[in-house]
Amino acid sequence: MDGQKAKANGASAQTLKSLADVDPPKKAPRSKYAFACAILASLSSILLGYDKGVMSRAQIYIKHDLHLSDIQVEILVGILNLYSLVGSLAAGCTSDWLGRRRTIVIAAAIYFTGALLMGFATNCAFLMVGRVVAGVGIGYALMIAPVYTAEVSPASTRGFLTSFPEVFTNAGILLGYVSNYGFSKLPTHLGWRCMLGIGVVPSIFLTLGVLAMPESPCWLVMQGRLGDAKKVLNRTSDSKEEAESRLADIKAAADIPPNCKDDVVAVPKKVSHDSDVWKELLVHPAPSVCHILIAAIGIHFFQQASGIDAVVLYSPKIFKKVGIKSDDQILLANIAVGFVKTLFILVATFLLDRIGRRPLLLTSVGGMIASLATLGFALTVIQHSDTKLMWAIGLCICMVLGYVAAFSIGMGPITWVYSSEIFPLKLRAQGTSLGVVTNRVISGTVSMTFLSLYKATTIGGAFFSFAGIATVAWIFIYFLLPETQGKTLEEMEALFGNLCWKFDQKRKDENLKGGNVEGEGNGHVQLGDRG
Repeated sequence: MDGQKAKANGASAQTLKSLADVDPPKKAPRSKYAFACAILASLSSILLGYDKGVMSRAQIYIKHDLHLSDIQVEILVGILNLYSLVGSLAAGCTSDWLGRRRTIVIAAAIYFTGALLMGFATNCAFLMVGRVVAGVGIGYALMIAPVYTAEVSPASTRGFLTSFPEVFTNAGILLGYVSNYGFSKLPTHLGWRCMLGIGVVPSIFLTLGVLAMPESPCWLVMQGRLGDAKKVLNRTSDSKEEAESRLADIKAAADIPPNCKDDVVAVPKKVSHDSDVWKELLVHPAPSVCHILIAAIGIHFFQQASGIDAVVLYSPKIFKKVGIKSDDQILLANIAVGFVKTLFILVATFLLDRIGRRPLLLTSVGGMIASLATLGFALTVIQHSDTKLMWAIGLCICMVLGYVAAFSIGMGPITWVYSSEIFPLKLRAQGTSLGVVTNRVISGTVSMTFLSLYKATTIGGAFFSFAGIATVAWIFIYFLLPETQGKTLEEMEALFGNLCWKFDQKRKDENLKGGNVEGEGNGHVQLGDRG
């Protein structure tokens, strides 16, 4: 009897063990501390978003109050983007020298000064100085927020957390639109000053938020502060094992021996003060670094060259062109644009780590092409019609909303995620700053030339041009950007180096499906045909 019971218990235990074997592994708990750090760092992105949103309407009041021409308005709007590249380049050096955390404080302080100058501006020159200062602060914020967030995030949620800067940029745009609506009832000379001056508020919150943030573990390791880095990694990783693995990878990237267990060490080759960084990036880049640089600069170029700033900054003019005359209706339409943009960026944050970067990017740019081409068609029809065509007006409004939705679900957030995660540790700050500089130069060029462009080619023609650029962007992404989902920051470099990787990958997949394995006769196994 006892033997039968033992046998039954053994069979039952075996059954439970078999069931346990087929149960899916439990997901690692997401780090709430990393989530909080990402939110605090990403607050800096509100600065750019707010300026974009508020200037879409404030420029009209400024033009009337200060008696500016269209060219002066274009310069006033775009000058912030051009000067932000100064901040982006400076932030690359500052973040390696003083740390990621202090660089965020610098960004907030500079923008605070710029917002005060804009709010108290008495003439165009004074206002221009304020926008130059604010632009430098925004450049700092744009570079440091995604880098810091990528470095504190575990691989499982890095896409989700690194998309937060774009989420807050969109929240800032929506706040800018709401600010336009709220202050539009004030006298013209007071309304636009309140709209711009209120930008000091997010910079104050950002400075206070930094007090609760730790320093980036990557920067701490670069300074030889392994004990401090380990504490941060333990709090921002999904498990202790992952924290140890991340620390080992960062130590290897910083040329620290893996068996070194001291809390403070002398770094043999300080990445933060390495004078060869720019040479490795621009003068003698390795094939993988060259590919990474092309990918980072290219994705930033196409994000802005496909016309997002033209739509966000000049949407009131677009709505006026299609026949909406009421100021209140235009302001409400702007708020709708901001709401849709924010809603779809939130959708993107939850998809990034589930379906990957490439599918979202290709889908996003495909939607942008369709929306821009249709918007160009509808605007052309309206321009050449003597009667009010309600279907064309409705189509224009839908395509503006469709374009910002398509942009926000992929090209908007992933540009910042992708460029901040692909560079090796030693080159990350400066490499990311080059991407941001490209972004700001193209953004400034688009915002400073859009009015002249649509007057020269018609407003429909301008959007057809953006649709053509978006088509080239789709081709660029398809052939040159590998998937980075689930990889640690230290594994990224291995994905790059072959500019025709897409063709080789396709050939490998075909050979594997066909069972083509070469080299069996000599004892070596080589998958695929290298040609």
